[in-house]
Amino acid sequence: MSQAAEEKKAPKEAQPARIYATGKRKDACARVWLSPGTGKLTINKKPFEDYFARDLLRMIVRQPFEAAAREGQYDAFCTVRGGGLSGQAGALKHGIAKALVLQDPQTRAPLKAKGFLTRDSRVVERKKYGRRKARRRFQFSKR
Repeated sequence: MSQAAEEKKAPKEAQPARIYATGKRKDACARVWLSPGTGKLTINKKPFEDYFARDLLRMIVRQPFEAAAREGQYDAFCTVRGGGLSGQAGALKHGIAKALVLQDPQTRAPLKAKGFLTRDSRVVERKKYGRRKARRRFQFSKR
């Protein structure tokens, strides 16, 4: 093998790695890219504070960083589709937790203990034939 070929195979300087993970809740699906940074969160190309106006939803999204003691250490670029804002916040929480574990395996224990790595599998029950909704029956009239 020539000298030039060996130089090409030699590892370059370690660049900050971007870690990808997917989180889901209800009908919402969140794609999360995590990279070392200052704690900036971008969701669907909007600032975090603009996308989630309610404080409760902001708290839900920040929970994995607080549980893993990694506030302000990572930038997150996220895309979220489907569901409502509550489901999207839950999907982001799940995706960020999974990405943190991939970035640093030592964060698995505190995140697992809080239940952030478990996918909340509850989804809307389907509407059945002959019913008004999933379980609601039509009003019964004796006469």
